[in-house]
Amino acid sequence: MNTGSLLAADLVIAVLAAAGWLGAGTASAARRRPLALGLAAVALLATFARAITITALARAGWWFVAEKALIAAPLSLAGTLVAGTRLLRIPGDIRSTAVPLLFAGYAGLGALLVTLLHGYPASAGVGLLAVAGILAATVASWRVLGTRPSPMVSRAVAVVAVASLVTGTGLAAPGSAPVMPHDHEYRDARTVGEPTRRFTLTAGTATVRVSGRDVAAWAFNEQVPGPELTATVGDVLEVTLRNRNIARGVTLHWHGYDVPNSQDGVPGVTQAAVLPGQEFVYRFRADQAGTYWYHTHAVSDVGVQKGLYGVLVVRPVPVTGVDVTVPVHTLAGQTLPTPRVEPVEVGEPVRLRLINTDSTTHRYALAGTAFRVVAIDGYDLQGPTPVVDTAVLIPAGGRYDLVFTAPATPVALFVDGRAVYSTGPVSAATDRWPVLDPLGYGVGAPVPWSRFDRDFTLVLDRGLDLRGLLPRYGHTVNGATDPDIPPQVVRLGDIVRFTIVNRSMVVHPWHLHGHHVLVLSRNRTSVTGSPLWLDSFDVRPGDVWEVAFRADNPGMWANHCHNLAHVDAGMTLHLMYS
Repeated sequence: MNTGSLLAADLVIAVLAAAGWLGAGTASAARRRPLALGLAAVALLATFARAITITALARAGWWFVAEKALIAAPLSLAGTLVAGTRLLRIPGDIRSTAVPLLFAGYAGLGALLVTLLHGYPASAGVGLLAVAGILAATVASWRVLGTRPSPMVSRAVAVVAVASLVTGTGLAAPGSAPVMPHDHEYRDARTVGEPTRRFTLTAGTATVRVSGRDVAAWAFNEQVPGPELTATVGDVLEVTLRNRNIARGVTLHWHGYDVPNSQDGVPGVTQAAVLPGQEFVYRFRADQAGTYWYHTHAVSDVGVQKGLYGVLVVRPVPVTGVDVTVPVHTLAGQTLPTPRVEPVEVGEPVRLRLINTDSTTHRYALAGTAFRVVAIDGYDLQGPTPVVDTAVLIPAGGRYDLVFTAPATPVALFVDGRAVYSTGPVSAATDRWPVLDPLGYGVGAPVPWSRFDRDFTLVLDRGLDLRGLLPRYGHTVNGATDPDIPPQVVRLGDIVRFTIVNRSMVVHPWHLHGHHVLVLSRNRTSVTGSPLWLDSFDVRPGDVWEVAFRADNPGMWANHCHNLAHVDAGMTLHLMYS
């Protein structure tokens, strides 16, 4: 059982334990003795089972058990001791065990709410708040059942409640992010020269045809995806962005392309959003061959979903053979691109550039031929070997380049079981194919650094955020949501290591702007295949990734989950150079 499964199992067991104690207390109050004893037995077993899951999770890392060990375990132990001691005496009137059983239920429920509403990191404030709530609920139950708590218990509740108010609710992050001065008008000192490739992209509302029906979209140049921008290494690109009528503004972020900071397209950080009637000119040198894409970074959760994206391809030399880009996107519930058939000659070299522009992972399978994965996220792999009947999982924002030689029989690319590109009719069931693990694919090489100048840990979770006008349930990093997550400060030339931990129950595709990171390990297993330089990677529930990079691109950079709904819910922070 992996860590993600243990997290899910622990949550289910915690629910069973709390429900069992509460049900036993309720049955006891109703004098239903057999039911009360049966539910109490279930609750007791679940409580012991949770001790096992917490112990197992502790082996995966303290991040996964901090609040469970420091808050949930003591609460559950106290509840079990109080209820268990009372049950051992089994009085003639089962109703007298109701309050102790309910106390155990409140303790289990409080422990569960700490995990669900607060999560990481554990704090004294949230522990005191949980205890105050548990005692208050117990006192209320005493009164409802016709008995009065002792004055000592009432005084204890008051003391704990005051202490929790003094220390804070604990639902806020430990401290706010410091205000860090930075220049929104930062300009890279390097000159890029006169442009050799010019493009104009006009953002506006549009109606596009998808799978035989008209769909309201936001589009570049009235098409979804936007125009494919192509260049050869050495070109200087100049892209003029104009906003026709997108009221909330637009920008262009060059996803995976490590442009100078001023060209990164993050509103409020590297530029202001381009409002209706305005324009902004981006200019950078095409010195990184590979497969990339562009999208708006202004209100990105809405803008990208509605169609403000396109492909950027930089080739080392003019194209030879068949070169096909396949940007996969979900627009109004329909999958793009629409299926297309493009026959090729036998023996022709074919390169498929697979781009996931959605916010969730897609499963790609190439049927009818062996293929090699020659590049991921714009970086060539070392020693890729042919594979057959094997699928690849591409995270949100990620890109894989597949190459093969066209056989005499047709070939088809399936995305989540649906054919989107083929050279002829192909019928294949690909859902049971094994999935390629890029960490063990290709030929390995030593890590280029023996030391790290900066170490940062990002613990990804969910929790209640009380800072705004209205409470929200946000996606958190180290217990906080944007804009209250402290920035990560580095110096030019630093070797920086990130440890990224996912203790939530959902996938977080992680994306750092302006840099590619070298994967060191995943779940304590080092990379054995080709060096993996990524800009987008899935951190699945229970995963712990270690990645590193050289700080060689000055500026202030977004560092965030690329499930863009998660960004909107707070899961974004910044890396900045001192």
